[in-house]
Amino acid sequence: MQALQSPSIRASPLSPFHKKSHNATKPPTKKISFITASSTNNSTVTAPKREKDPKKRVVITGMGLVSVFGNDVDAYYDKLLAGESGIGPIDRFDASKFPTRFAGQIRGFGAQGYIDGKNDRRLDDCLRYCIVAGKKSLEHADLGGDNLSKVDKERAGVLVGTGMGGLTVFSDGVQALIEKGHRKITPFFIPYAITNMGSALLAMEIGFMGPNYSISTACATSNYCFYAAANHIRRGEADLMIAGGTEAAIIPIGLGGFVACRALSQRNDDPQTASRPWDRDRDGFVMGEGAGVLVMESLEHAMKRGAPIIAEYLGGAVNCDAYHMTDPRADGLGVSSCIERSLEDAGVSPEEVNYINAHATSTLAGDLAEINAIKKVFKDTSEIKINATKSMIGHCLGAAGGLEAIACAKAITTGWLHPTINQFNPEPSVEFDTVANKKQQHEVNVAISNSFGFGGHNSVVAFSAFKP
Repeated sequence: MQALQSPSIRASPLSPFHKKSHNATKPPTKKISFITASSTNNSTVTAPKREKDPKKRVVITGMGLVSVFGNDVDAYYDKLLAGESGIGPIDRFDASKFPTRFAGQIRGFGAQGYIDGKNDRRLDDCLRYCIVAGKKSLEHADLGGDNLSKVDKERAGVLVGTGMGGLTVFSDGVQALIEKGHRKITPFFIPYAITNMGSALLAMEIGFMGPNYSISTACATSNYCFYAAANHIRRGEADLMIAGGTEAAIIPIGLGGFVACRALSQRNDDPQTASRPWDRDRDGFVMGEGAGVLVMESLEHAMKRGAPIIAEYLGGAVNCDAYHMTDPRADGLGVSSCIERSLEDAGVSPEEVNYINAHATSTLAGDLAEINAIKKVFKDTSEIKINATKSMIGHCLGAAGGLEAIACAKAITTGWLHPTINQFNPEPSVEFDTVANKKQQHEVNVAISNSFGFGGHNSVVAFSAFKP
């Protein structure tokens, strides 16, 4: 059988990243409430054009996360605003023989009160993070306890994706097969390893019977899930969706795989400064983990139940570079087109965007490729602030967009942008205010969040403050 040939997959498809470049306190619930920024900065741009139909407007009413900074949304953003780094030595396993020995590893995670003890012991961390973040998002949306029973479960869905799935369960299963034979493989191996199980288990826990699946598009996963979930609402197929991403890949095979790709920083002597997007001395990304999810609702549904409205999802887009497994396109066409289509879907012009939460992983090729694509769309960069959440929490792969969407929502509601830390020797070609090393007060008009993944998967979503 002749092997498939592609002109875009060259002799070394996993070309080294470092060598080759193509250049909130819960609001009251008896009436509609919406959270506004406390910034006093004056905005000179016009308000975004809105979808007027309350059945098709999609609002964010709850947020939940599991992160290296803990499981509380406000505490998470406070750490980001303070410019703290969550990166440190890996102590979950012996990483001494790896060339990279640090990550944004979660420590002290507990699922008490969210997952019963028996299941908690069995589940892969990828699933544990998903369930805890999902349930916390419902609490944040004032859908805990009796309020949840008032939701039409057949019109409420779950769409939480993952790039890697239950990697620990998979790795343990392979090891059991090799060392002891097939009879020692746990019967939970397949269910807990497959990527759709997070959405399924969360739905079983809360009874949501609406649209339910998981998207796996590597590091673009969360944004793909937001985009798809919003479209279920817009099409009238659901009133409410829990959407986002979860990931737990900081295990030997996960670390080793990215080492083999030559994608990771090797700054073992100073892990907290290793993730340095747009710095000329960057040498690769830093692995992270966690989960970030949003409760997305039609405005009509949110208004009927008196929901706390945090922000509005304006629109989004997804596409593919169709170029290479790991490298970005040299011409930036995929990313720039995705940004343009997201703005079209959102009904806003480039001039209305004044904040970008960038993908910005701290790789030589990726950081500048993204900047070049952004410049194609935004001709005037003087009013745009751009930052990189990954500089503090690492790259959380399929969960990255979820955690970064929460950062966008908090920027909108607080009027403060978190810094991009470790900006010591900036790339002169960036030409944006990267909120270097110190938080900035900024009234967000329209925010976009970029996420891109291996395979050329591009995704962009747009948010703004909710305005009735």
